[in-house]
Amino acid sequence: MKMKENNYCVIMAGGVGSRFWPFSRNQKPKQFLDFFGTGRSLLQMTVDRFRPIVPIENILIVTNILYRDQVLEQIPDLRAEQVMCEPARRNTAPCIAYAAARIQAMEEKKNSLMGKVNEQPVNIVVAPSDHLILQEDAFRQTIEQGFAFIQENDALLTLGMKPTRPETGYGYIQRGDEAKGEIYKVKAFTEKPNLELAKVFLGSGDFLWNSGIFIWSLQSIQSAFLQFLPEVAEKFISGTEVIGTDAEEKFIQDMFPTCPSISIDYGVMEKAQNVYVMPSDFGWSDLGTWGSLYELSEKDENQNVTLHSDATYYDSHGNIVTLPKGYLAVIQGLEDCIVAESDGVLLVCKRDAEQQIRQFFMDAEVKFDGKFS
Repeated sequence: MKMKENNYCVIMAGGVGSRFWPFSRNQKPKQFLDFFGTGRSLLQMTVDRFRPIVPIENILIVTNILYRDQVLEQIPDLRAEQVMCEPARRNTAPCIAYAAARIQAMEEKKNSLMGKVNEQPVNIVVAPSDHLILQEDAFRQTIEQGFAFIQENDALLTLGMKPTRPETGYGYIQRGDEAKGEIYKVKAFTEKPNLELAKVFLGSGDFLWNSGIFIWSLQSIQSAFLQFLPEVAEKFISGTEVIGTDAEEKFIQDMFPTCPSISIDYGVMEKAQNVYVMPSDFGWSDLGTWGSLYELSEKDENQNVTLHSDATYYDSHGNIVTLPKGYLAVIQGLEDCIVAESDGVLLVCKRDAEQQIRQFFMDAEVKFDGKFS
């Protein structure tokens, strides 16, 4: 593995993880939790994944200002300025534009100290903080292959996961003509399909799951923002003199909430002509729902999953049960359910109702004045 000073990693860690309520809460969302009892949270696992190929000083974590201290507590070798805090949630495009502006400031400072301009392209990989990767060596090889591609091409590259089932919970990418060595032009992005359409996508062989992992050069992404989201780009250009200085935090607090709430997919990737996809297979899962956690977890002979706590099952099949360590659940006559307890909230619902959990969370937040959020 090659670690280059011009490799940067941006980890997006600002979500509240409401689809994992009540395990994930406003004060400690899912990226800070240890789901599998390994002693490492999802955020810690994400940082560990990039350490061999990105210098630790080039890893930036963008999060909500509420979570700054938790990030620094979990990743103690980060400097405080590597935790970039959003004062308001504005989706992924403003988050990525902010990170690009900071990387530009870091590069300019580095060039000034060296007394020369770095002529190497600045490589950036952007990744969510809550994905599970089972084959980490294969993952890093894929990232390095992506870095090599964007160094030679003005390209916005995304990783597409080879689908293994007709999944309705992921967005899809349709690949077009091959560009170079198993990297393809993107033909179309598609939102989460219904089951029948997902079966068609799986059968065609041309569709990949949209991982939300991106690789591009600093120049390519900043050019794309100027072309497709100038209203976002110009806000950060106006702060060129202060980003990377002590005045940055005040500037971001005042400016960031004025950015539109828009995703990088909708704002840039679906509009640009230089978008490519690399079909990838390294044991990936978007750990976004209880259902995805169930699929990844070890099951007993009746397909029940027990996490953190103990459980005994009678005439029960296909359940996922997670309680605090030291608790025992006795489950009788339950089929395909989620049973989760955390900090005074007990959730019992059907696994196929998991998309409603966000609504359960919002209803409880209103009814109980935020007491259980």
